Amino acid sequence: MKARLENLAADLGRHRQDHPDPNADEGSRVQTSRAMSMGFRVLTEFVAGVVVGGLLGWQFDKWFGTGPFLLIIMSMLGAAAGFWNVYRLAAAPTGSPGAKDAGSGS
Repeated sequence: MKARLENLAADLGRHRQDHPDPNADEGSRVQTSRAMSMGFRVLTEFVAGVVVGGLLGWQFDKWFGTGPFLLIIMSMLGAAAGFWNVYRLAAAPTGSPGAKDAGSGS
């Protein structure tokens, strides 16, 4: 069994040398993880805005007895807030966090 495992490890090593993984570069992994993180954050921001707006509208409708009117209005406001948060994320300057502008003079 040990000989078979050593043989398999040697075969895998030869295969990896003959066929290098193009995604093995550490820089591309970091870029991919940053992109995934930003995508999940955008999704979360938008969904949270819609959900919070909908829940508030639903609760206000229960309190005031206004039917689905406030639910619809608050859901639209939540969607607008979600879009606004996504816009702010997309418009934010890219660069390392905490980096200051060299020309600011402070």
